Amino acid sequence: MMLERLRSFLSPRAVHRAAPEAKESRAANVIAFFSQGRPQWSPRDYAALAREAYQGNAIAFRAVRMIAEAAASVPLTPFEGEHEVVGSTVVDVLMNPNPLQSHRSLMEAMFVNLLIAGNAYVEAVGAGGTLRELYALRPDRMRVVPGANGWPEAHVYSCDGRDVRFHRDPAAPPPILHLKFHHPLNDHYGLSPLEAAARAIDLHNEGAAWNKALLENAARPSGALTYGTGDRAQHLSEDQFARLKAELEDAFQGARNAGRPMLLEGCLSWQKLSFSPEELDFLEGRNHAAREIALAIGVPPMLLGIPGDATYANYGQANMAFWRQTVLPLVVRTADELARFLSQWAGVRIMLRPDIDAVEALSGEREALWARVNAANFLTLNEKRVATGYGTLPGGDVL
Repeated sequence: MMLERLRSFLSPRAVHRAAPEAKESRAANVIAFFSQGRPQWSPRDYAALAREAYQGNAIAFRAVRMIAEAAASVPLTPFEGEHEVVGSTVVDVLMNPNPLQSHRSLMEAMFVNLLIAGNAYVEAVGAGGTLRELYALRPDRMRVVPGANGWPEAHVYSCDGRDVRFHRDPAAPPPILHLKFHHPLNDHYGLSPLEAAARAIDLHNEGAAWNKALLENAARPSGALTYGTGDRAQHLSEDQFARLKAELEDAFQGARNAGRPMLLEGCLSWQKLSFSPEELDFLEGRNHAAREIALAIGVPPMLLGIPGDATYANYGQANMAFWRQTVLPLVVRTADELARFLSQWAGVRIMLRPDIDAVEALSGEREALWARVNAANFLTLNEKRVATGYGTLPGGDVL
């Protein structure tokens, strides 16, 4: 009797009935199997990307600055449903995030971190369950600690040998907002656009270093000294070779000695060397690398003054493509993440909508839309207003 009850209890059907209902990813358990509780470091060197690309490469620096400044300049209007939010504490904090930064400064720091590292972190400082301040944190100092379900249960910020742990409590608003670009080979960190352009950045930087070396040597290989020719060919002793090399470096090398005449004695003779046309084509190679950097980050090369790019008919078209294909998608996805994050602090669903009408760069496109809608005589006034993003008016539904 007892054996039959035990078999009934262990039957697959009984187990299926007894299993509690759970709402979580089944694949997350596999992720947690090898990473639970262990800090997951970012696989890239943020400091190297910042140093070699953002600080050491003019193309990458300007491209990142253009995107960050443009994206931070787009106003974000908060909505709750279809009504604009006015007087919300959470929204006030977003507009005045902390004593050291304005709203635009905070947003710009977030975008720069996101473009360099592929990750951006925002710390929410609360008191009594109310949001008080927002801070942008350095991505290279933050690491993710996965939980039992494979997703982050905490973030650890390290600086000067000290760690600060931000634990995620499901019953409380989150202390850290993690923005990231999708990484196809990493579960916890995003992919940096600069990492994708790393080879082009190296080529561009090496081209600059090579060009500088040429300029320091009168933009040509200095030539070769020969000691005797034909039957008179001889060999210098080690002391003679060392002294001659030192004298050449001191008296003839460098830009300040360019064109200085050389006095030869004995059997020494000078043989001039020059570059082949293929070797002199380094300038086009640098321009090609510059175009790759700009395209990887998302800036039309024409806007950066890179020669040889004829993708767009004029500067205006390139600028329009820059805003439509790079800036606005970045602003929209960031606004969605910020709204989701702030909603958990506000206790209500908040939406942040970019005010595209306030973007001066899109004014030409907006005026063309207004002209087309205004010329549509088959539309009512309210239909025209809705088509251009405005609300309806009483009596506006009659032609």
